[in-house]
Amino acid sequence: QVQLVESGGGLVQAGDSLRLSCAASGRTSTSYAISWFRQAPGKEYEFVAAVSSSGDITYYADFVKGRFTISRDNAKNAVYLQMSSLKPEDTAVYTCATSPSVRLTTPYGMNYWGKGTLVTVSS
Repeated sequence: QVQLVESGGGLVQAGDSLRLSCAASGRTSTSYAISWFRQAPGKEYEFVAAVSSSGDITYYADFVKGRFTISRDNAKNAVYLQMSSLKPEDTAVYTCATSPSVRLTTPYGMNYWGKGTLVTVSS
């Protein structure tokens, strides 16, 4: 069993930066790739980024390339999503999940999910 807890969300203005954290606990948490998804009101889950279990492979959705950076610190059992140049359309609940593969972008293959943290970007 793996538990994931997100933090770092909040209300920011367009152009601002924000760093989200995903704290993992559980005996095998460091053996999973970790993905970030987001869900805007009334929309489906959308893949954002993923990092491999070792942290050396990352994968991004096209719409965040160059703006978001995913990283992990296995010594702290944490994964981070650094977001910059935020846009109003980035407003969503951001959720981390353990993944069997860093290149899996569908939410249906994820193993464990956190409860999410809300990011609101005002214009």
